Amino acid sequence: MPDTRFFSKPNSRFSSRLINSGFVLLVAALGALVIAGQVAQAQTESVLYGFCSQANCADGFHPNDALIMDAEGNLYGTTLQGGAYDLCIGGCGTAFKLSPSGIETVLHSFGDNATDGQSPISELIMDTDGNLYGTTYAGGAYGVGTVFELSPAGTETILHSFRKKNGKDGYTPYAGLIMDAEGNLYGTTYAGGAHGQGTVFELSSSGIETILHSFAGHETDGAHPLAGLTMDAKGNLYGTTVGGGDYKGCHGGCGTVFEVSAGGTETILHSFAKKGNDGRGPSAGLIMDASGNLYGTTDLGGAHFYGTVFELTPDGTETVLYSFCSQGGLNCTDGANPVGTLVMDTEGNLYGATALYEGTVFEFAPNSTETVLHSFLGAPDGEVPFAGLIMDAEGNLYGTTAFGGTSDSTCTLGYQGCGTVFRVIP
Repeated sequence: MPDTRFFSKPNSRFSSRLINSGFVLLVAALGALVIAGQVAQAQTESVLYGFCSQANCADGFHPNDALIMDAEGNLYGTTLQGGAYDLCIGGCGTAFKLSPSGIETVLHSFGDNATDGQSPISELIMDTDGNLYGTTYAGGAYGVGTVFELSPAGTETILHSFRKKNGKDGYTPYAGLIMDAEGNLYGTTYAGGAHGQGTVFELSSSGIETILHSFAGHETDGAHPLAGLTMDAKGNLYGTTVGGGDYKGCHGGCGTVFEVSAGGTETILHSFAKKGNDGRGPSAGLIMDASGNLYGTTDLGGAHFYGTVFELTPDGTETVLYSFCSQGGLNCTDGANPVGTLVMDTEGNLYGATALYEGTVFEFAPNSTETVLHSFLGAPDGEVPFAGLIMDAEGNLYGTTAFGGTSDSTCTLGYQGCGTVFRVIP
């Protein structure tokens, strides 16, 4: 299984993401669920850090995406808001480091000048020299997002400022990046491109940007990728779009899984909502096993319309492995609305998080059993995990919640607490 921890997400994108992630409570009975779930009592979760622990939230708040871990066990991530500068309302966000002992260090506060990036909503990646790379969905020279690099000493360099320029560039990147062996970066933008529906782009190690694909939407293509990419050994790129595709059960399409070949040819591998219990609207990225099977989640759809875990084989056959909200009625005690990318252990177990009803961390086993490892409770626990998880060598899981934690601050949308970094020991 490739390690995807380092290579693998308007004025508030946060509120838009709530809508895209299924926080409108849709009740649907779309068929009987044939895979049983189970809820496990797990008292193995601990909050490693609660954001807004410093005056004026200089340490950042609202972490929205996955973490990465270095060889010493330090965790790195981003926050959507907070930081040292008030160019944005509530701060323009941070890149942070959290030591194994729980000491948080702000590596960069965004918005320190008019052309800096603002509001990172994506995970970071790290190269072999310890440099960090990521995206911001706002800010930059043209106000619609950047690709940035942070040196180990904390020096930031803007590698690219996205621009609305007659379809020649994408803009508003919500996803993180991946890097190939030559140091070229690859990512997606939610908007822009030749048709305004988003792009797949490459940024060379010398800073030259190339649009590899412009999404067209409608029935012929995907539209609006929210997630990042994964790459196979041949250099082919795989990802998801939240809209577009062949089927019209959703306004603007129900989303796709796509491939962009190393030569730049795009192929739609799956259009969602093909069958009654299929998922809809994937905003998470994909992972690939050693046999080339792809695994991911959809925010909505499935037998109960609260999201799915799916598998897509190399020949394009999609299987819904699990439909959420199979237990607990409207309380969905098995979890609802998975938004983040999955992680797989060496035994083939899948792990992820669901965001609705405070949220859960779950495990999905190869025998088709879903187990809730932790149900979040809000303050002082975390609440609403939008991000995917990472796993260390011992099998411990790490992630972030957008709300909850030890802070007394009431952050946006009425939630108590400004977010956490957590660990779950399965």
